[in-house]
Amino acid sequence: MAMALKFGTFMAPFHCPPGQDPTTAYERDLAVIQHMDGLGFDEAWIGEHHSAGHELIPDPMSFIAWAAPQTRHIKLGTGVLSLPYHNPLWVADRALFLDRLLRGRFMLGLGPGALPTDATMIGISLEEQRTAFEEDVDVLMAILRGETVTAKTNRYNLVDAHTQYAPYSDFEITVAAIASPTGPRIAAKNGIHLMSVGATNRSGFDALALHWDVMEERAPLFGHTPDRTKWRLCGPMHLAETKEQAIEDVRYGLDAWCDYTQDVLAAPHFRAAGKTFEERIEWLNESGLGVIGTVDDAIAQIERLEGQSGGFGSFLLIHHEWARHDATLKSYELFADHVKPRFQGSADRLLRSRDYAVSRWNELDQRQADAIQAATARHAEERKESQSASA
Repeated sequence: MAMALKFGTFMAPFHCPPGQDPTTAYERDLAVIQHMDGLGFDEAWIGEHHSAGHELIPDPMSFIAWAAPQTRHIKLGTGVLSLPYHNPLWVADRALFLDRLLRGRFMLGLGPGALPTDATMIGISLEEQRTAFEEDVDVLMAILRGETVTAKTNRYNLVDAHTQYAPYSDFEITVAAIASPTGPRIAAKNGIHLMSVGATNRSGFDALALHWDVMEERAPLFGHTPDRTKWRLCGPMHLAETKEQAIEDVRYGLDAWCDYTQDVLAAPHFRAAGKTFEERIEWLNESGLGVIGTVDDAIAQIERLEGQSGGFGSFLLIHHEWARHDATLKSYELFADHVKPRFQGSADRLLRSRDYAVSRWNELDQRQADAIQAATARHAEERKESQSASA
């Protein structure tokens, strides 16, 4: 039996092209999360970036604290916090603090850091970044478990370090993976969950399979059992009533987003293909990375991923501003109204109830007409008798 999927957003967030007012950009990000909250999406993950001018939130924890009282139900997570940039002790304290402030709506997503320019500015070499991340997750998880840790690296020196805070909830901790096996290795070792970012690309699907193979191979070695219901896949979509309308919508910002991945962000594993608008549309749809199209296209994409992955628990829409804000909100609305129910079963009973009514329509419609006619006749007869009696 297929798992009932959860849905949310992975919000870097991208604001392309650069030069926009950051204040209004942040307000749009908040408006998207509020919109998704009202539409019944399960979660939103907010990223951490410090350079390159396009991904504008430097501290997802601050953003989450700002957004939490302005939303009602949606869970909010760091998507992701770049752990090697921080002291693990303070990350543990702040995570436990947010878990309590949000009363269980907080999630902690971890990664090594996505922008080479971020790491370079604080003296972390790209060659050591993933090894540092693996060391830091070990330290962080020990502190979160309530252990006392002494550990020294070239980035911090912890001496009998421990947190004074107890968790409010058993909040979820997940590790992001893009191209390398580092993410699933760390998740498997520590018994935490996996988020595969941009792994929907058909050409990268071997990497997606590798992610779960690593989880299944390594987790038992450390006494853990990997849980597919906690595996998240992330990919971009923009939906409209017709494919033609969706393509017209993304003329607004798709090229700027592709230019960022091709010419600004030094990340070969996350790079658009094509130089013209038409080439980029074709690449995005044909590669399987994402969808620019209709509700039916979105459903087909998720069904494909379910079949090829062997099953996962959540699909996160990578947030972007390929279209204007109102069209972006409409895309999320179409997804919530017509795609989510297909995979969550929330409309199944409604459809069965409709089908039942249709199956009884001929019989009940005639009986209803006969009953109305009989009531009308009775009324006429009673009125006639009343008038005769008073005459």
